[in-house]
Amino acid sequence: MKYIFITIVFFVITNGNAQNSIDSILADIAKNNKSIISTQQYWEAKKTNYKVGLAPNNPKVEYEYLPGSPAGAGTQTDLFIIQEFDFPTAYIKKRQVANEQIAQIEFRLIAHRQDILLQAKQYCIELIYLNKQQIELNKRLLNAEKLYKNYTLKFDKGDASSLDMNKANLQLIKVQNEVSLNTSEVKQYNQKLTELNGGTEIIFTETIYPLTPTIPDFKTLENTIEDNDPNLKSFYQQQKINQKKKELSRAMSLPKIEGGYRTQELLGQTFRGVHLGVTIPLWGNKNTVKYQREQLRFSELQIEEHNTEHFYEIKQLYEKHETLKITFDKYQQLFSNQNNTELLDKSLKLGEISSIQYFIETNYFYESYDEYLELEKEYHQVIAELYKYKL
Repeated sequence: MKYIFITIVFFVITNGNAQNSIDSILADIAKNNKSIISTQQYWEAKKTNYKVGLAPNNPKVEYEYLPGSPAGAGTQTDLFIIQEFDFPTAYIKKRQVANEQIAQIEFRLIAHRQDILLQAKQYCIELIYLNKQQIELNKRLLNAEKLYKNYTLKFDKGDASSLDMNKANLQLIKVQNEVSLNTSEVKQYNQKLTELNGGTEIIFTETIYPLTPTIPDFKTLENTIEDNDPNLKSFYQQQKINQKKKELSRAMSLPKIEGGYRTQELLGQTFRGVHLGVTIPLWGNKNTVKYQREQLRFSELQIEEHNTEHFYEIKQLYEKHETLKITFDKYQQLFSNQNNTELLDKSLKLGEISSIQYFIETNYFYESYDEYLELEKEYHQVIAELYKYKL
């Protein structure tokens, strides 16, 4: 009886503080999750880094003081102020690359957030399953304790055998262990949610699954998922980045220009004028255009790979959903119309079945109901994965 008391107290206490909405929990985790926060900060830093190097290099100032020899030969002084420029189109291409890289950040942040929130939603679904299981196990424990008590009284009167007593005791121990293990799992998954929530405690006591949306046909759903897939958008954005980098590598292969001012003082004479220079692009950027062309091809292959992989991933989830739904509906109809436990209790009380038959049938019913709860959980987990793009 103490197991029921502990479990009931646990659920009564936590109900007052529990967040009973998956949406509210996901909103909290999106705000508090340390991985999401650190990833946002990382990409903010990258955003700033992408803007580095868009301006020309710093100007260079040189001064030379050259005493003459022999004595009396005088001195020579030279002053150079020089600014180097890439070919003008290079600055346009650099900024375009940076803009495309910054645009990609949003897709990466969305993809990371969706991964975290899907994990959190799966934990919530697992907890709904465990909470429902806890209610069922409490009923079984109450029934097992009642049965054990009745057989103890019968045994004392000589109306039950030691075999009956042993079976009743084993049934009680088995259910007590299941209650204890389930309670432990509930605690563990609440701790996992708390971890995802950045350490702010979450105790989730919901026993009702979220409403299931109407699943459209596969082609419609697959197109919707692909249209909203941040990973695919990130791959397409990478393709744009590589295209711009290829254009930039061509611009960087053009001559660099150098301009500035020079003054020279020699033997009491002063010379002033401009400094002009140009680089001859012979080998400094050799193979850079070829490399960027290969990178562009690689990004195209990545898109093809992702499209193929994602298509079959969605297809497998969709087919799994269809299979689970058929079995789930059958289970749901079966258990909504029958109450085998009450029928078995009544038959045992009237002497219509033996204690051995009772325990066999009861365990069979329990196993079937456990399979139903497990299947119901898997059904909702698959739906959560299919609708990950909405997180």
